[in-house]
Amino acid sequence: MIQELTIKAIELLKNLIETPSFSSEEDNTALLLEAWFKNHDIPYTRTQNNIWSVHKDFDPSKPTLLLNSHHDTVKPNNGYTKDPFKATIEDGKLYGLGSNDAGGCLVSLLATYTYFYQQNDLSYNLVFAGTAEEESSGPNGLNGLLKTLPKIDVAIVGEPTLMQLAIAEKGLVVFDAEVKGTPSHAAHPNNDNAIYNTIKVLEWFKNVRFDKTSDTLGDVKLTVTQINAGKQHNAVPANVSLVIDVRVNDQYSNQEISDYLQENSPCTSITPRGLNLNSSSIPKEHELVEAGIALGRKTYGSPTLSDQSVLSCPSLKLGPGDSTRSHTADEFIYVNEIEEGIDLYIQLLSKVLKEKAVTLKTAER
Repeated sequence: MIQELTIKAIELLKNLIETPSFSSEEDNTALLLEAWFKNHDIPYTRTQNNIWSVHKDFDPSKPTLLLNSHHDTVKPNNGYTKDPFKATIEDGKLYGLGSNDAGGCLVSLLATYTYFYQQNDLSYNLVFAGTAEEESSGPNGLNGLLKTLPKIDVAIVGEPTLMQLAIAEKGLVVFDAEVKGTPSHAAHPNNDNAIYNTIKVLEWFKNVRFDKTSDTLGDVKLTVTQINAGKQHNAVPANVSLVIDVRVNDQYSNQEISDYLQENSPCTSITPRGLNLNSSSIPKEHELVEAGIALGRKTYGSPTLSDQSVLSCPSLKLGPGDSTRSHTADEFIYVNEIEEGIDLYIQLLSKVLKEKAVTLKTAER
């Protein structure tokens, strides 16, 4: 059954690649996920472009485990030498937009959920959600779906981790900042040039440090990523606009970072775009992590953002593929990574869903 599901999962991934699904435009890839559930006689629900399903033996007295990944993609960059919407396999690599981020994870989790759907006496309720708008952190993805799903106690979020265990993930706050000055004609003296005033601001951002370091996520990472000022060569502008990207470790809340920057930065003003994309983690002692370690997997902290950021429960980021390939030209995933991913997902969940259930039944006797 696993081999058959793997073959079907790879075929589904090819179809997903060849079906454009930019964030908020995932209508047609949602249809492909619907077709999978119909073909396997598994009940499902479509909420906007999110496709989700609850295991047939749902028991409110049991904890619930969510299997989640996304089917939206970024837009292809100009560096592609291959057609981003054509799924081709060369030298064991499956090329195409979304193959690595996160199509391989999505179809692997879907095959895993399908494998366990007909099984009984699981120690957790299983819920699968193939979600939209992850790349844009939009309101109609997992964030909006959570109020509809059953209460989630723990989650596996499918993102490319080389099937290693990302037990923590940095949060994200994006700030819009402004540095003001006195506008003037470029030919006249001006001791309050907004662009020159920005020099000390940029130095401050370059040197600012946050004291608390995380064992898994390291330091808070602050980066000025955009700067904009002026419209003509002979006019000193009234202000300079900055965008600051802050990756937050699990030692700070997003609100704490925002409060500190608003109180201490030398900008005229600095405003967060939102504070909801928090850091996330799962205890190393959690049985999902222990099961992964027993299978030879290593733990680490992830610097990149995923739908973990909208979950309030413990969550593990785990999936086939390599994060460094995400959003790159000629994106690809190795076919054997998908094969290994499905196998490892099933092995890991068997330890938690089946072996634990047997242990609990024995203890009850």
